[in-house]
Amino acid sequence: MAIVDVTIIPIGTGSPSVSNYVADIQKVLESYKQDGKINYQLTPMNTLIEGELSELFQVIQAIHEVPFQAGIKRVATNIRIDDRRDKKTTMAGKLQSVQNKMNR
Repeated sequence: MAIVDVTIIPIGTGSPSVSNYVADIQKVLESYKQDGKINYQLTPMNTLIEGELSELFQVIQAIHEVPFQAGIKRVATNIRIDDRRDKKTTMAGKLQSVQNKMNR
């Protein structure tokens, strides 16, 4: 399982606020989650998504399209992938590992 840190940046919105676009993207992510394909977490600066890498690329493409569907003419998407293959990792597991080390 891989974890992706993704930020979708609609350019030329006419407003400094992008929360409407973020909300629309989260709706798409929720549909993938309801289908059992991913788990995700919205943060103040990005969205973290976990799942199988091939599925994550499909999800990223889908959410990259959201601002275009709303009429935006330019979108920048930043992606960072953590793909560990020696053991299964999850967002919760990574946080728990750090918490365990802090509690020593």
